Amino acid sequence: MDLVSLQNVLDNLSFAILFLTMLTYWVGVAFPQLPYLGNVGTTGMAIANLCIAGLLGARWIEAGYFPISNLYESLFFLAWGITAVHLIAENISRSRLVGAVTAPVAMGIAAFATLTLPKTMQVSEPLVPALKSNWLMMHVSVMMLSYATLMVGSLMAIAFLVVTRGQEIELRGSSVGTGSFRDLKRDRNRPEPPSQGTPQPSLNAITSERGGVATLERPQTLTLSPQRLNLADILDNVSYRIIGLGFPLLTIGIIAGGVWANEAWGTYWSWDPKETWAAITWLVFAAYLHARITRGWQGRRPAFLAAGGFIVVWVCYLGVNLLGKGLHSYGWFF
Repeated sequence: MDLVSLQNVLDNLSFAILFLTMLTYWVGVAFPQLPYLGNVGTTGMAIANLCIAGLLGARWIEAGYFPISNLYESLFFLAWGITAVHLIAENISRSRLVGAVTAPVAMGIAAFATLTLPKTMQVSEPLVPALKSNWLMMHVSVMMLSYATLMVGSLMAIAFLVVTRGQEIELRGSSVGTGSFRDLKRDRNRPEPPSQGTPQPSLNAITSERGGVATLERPQTLTLSPQRLNLADILDNVSYRIIGLGFPLLTIGIIAGGVWANEAWGTYWSWDPKETWAAITWLVFAAYLHARITRGWQGRRPAFLAAGGFIVVWVCYLGVNLLGKGLHSYGWFF
């Protein structure tokens, strides 16, 4: 079997494995009493990751350059990055819900590259002169890894919103220190307990004044189970940690791109559509990290910001490729 045939087998195989893995994770979430499905899903993602790595390796040997020069190659590199970061996130969270949201995205990317792109865009071609540089690997690979990492972190935030059903909950996450620090901080702000003998309402009631008459009312309680609250806490933490990993990669990738642009075009920044959206992506996730680290945001507000960042990453990566033209016009549809 030659390398071209091997690539055709591996891209179809990776799509099929990701599709079956997605179904496995979904069934596992629907039927949590089947614990072995989580291990099956993890194994499927690992096999898909190896298949995509084999595909990219075979293409590298065949073409003689790092396989990330056109849309087909970058899509599979992105899918490989998502499956790799997924394994890290799942190992941290120990939750199959991670795969339930990441597997569909990885499968959709593989399906788009394999089944939607025309065959002329799937074959390897000689590099255009502007791409014949060592910066191709240094800049583009880091940018794609940052996209994959930020996407997984944003998906964890979206999963958090689904799990909490949009309700405000108290978390023990690491935005402002560890859980014990947050508990200590909360204890310091707690009012002093009343003296003995003073009648107090029950823990399930609060006192309010209505026309001079004191009444007891039940506070609004959350309908989330302890298991769901614990899962929400884990998802919030994992999302924060994964985005914290992806943001430095994005920063390094943008800096490397600026150096390469100065070498190729004589300017570090030209406000090309891809550059502009890369800056917007950087600002969105910088705002997310600033809100969490400096402002101490947790829960819904940063999750909504990260969910918006998921859309911004896709616009930066694929949207400008489909809708606009500029200096980064390699592999356009139009």
